[in-house]
Amino acid sequence: MISIKTDKEIEIMAKNGKMLAKIMKELAAMAAPGITTNEINKAAEGLIFKYKGIPSFKGYNGFPAALCCSINDQIVHTPPSDKVLKEGDILSLDLGMEYNGYHSDMAITVPIGEVSSEALHLIRATRKALKRGIKKVRPGIRLGDISNTIQRHLEGQGLGIVRDLCGHGIGKKLHEDPQILNYGKRNKGIKVEKGMVFCLEPMATMGGEKIKKEEDGFTFATQDGSLSAHFEHMMVVTERGCRVLTSLE
Repeated sequence: MISIKTDKEIEIMAKNGKMLAKIMKELAAMAAPGITTNEINKAAEGLIFKYKGIPSFKGYNGFPAALCCSINDQIVHTPPSDKVLKEGDILSLDLGMEYNGYHSDMAITVPIGEVSSEALHLIRATRKALKRGIKKVRPGIRLGDISNTIQRHLEGQGLGIVRDLCGHGIGKKLHEDPQILNYGKRNKGIKVEKGMVFCLEPMATMGGEKIKKEEDGFTFATQDGSLSAHFEHMMVVTERGCRVLTSLE
């Protein structure tokens, strides 16, 4: 069942999202050659507690940390470790926070030092796919219209689309209905309504769409070993469009 949020709920989630975006900006600034993802995770936990929040991911389905830190061919859900980031890596950071009973969720992919032109293209195109999806959101359209917009952009940039993972509704639970795919057909799916709060999160690869689960039991990675990028924003549907609640600007 899809919940329509009240004005009071939206403002709580907006405050949460603004705090999460500030935290993510600090974490992105830390991501550099020589640092470990455990160090970034420790900073994430500290910042969440500073804002009187609770890490949404820690303990969720057994996940051991606050922050997902996926490197290169890893798509999502990678636990932080003592692995040292090196020049040329790309790092996807995915973070959620519970505040006053409601969750926020966002993700970015950042280059570590100087990266290849192909990696930069992947990052920029995936971020642009999210922006295009956001611009499509408004009452009355169908989820398939949003999904199709993301799909057409990524395919037009020569990238693979991760089809087995998707965006989602969010609120009192971290993952709520509806599921929002990164591919689809126009005029198909659930109709978008004012007051819906959900996360769009395109995930793209430099290669194929097939994925695998790694031995840690959490990480999803590309089956062919190609690079992957992931961006996510949380937004509320308004009368004429949507309001991004996790804006970094």
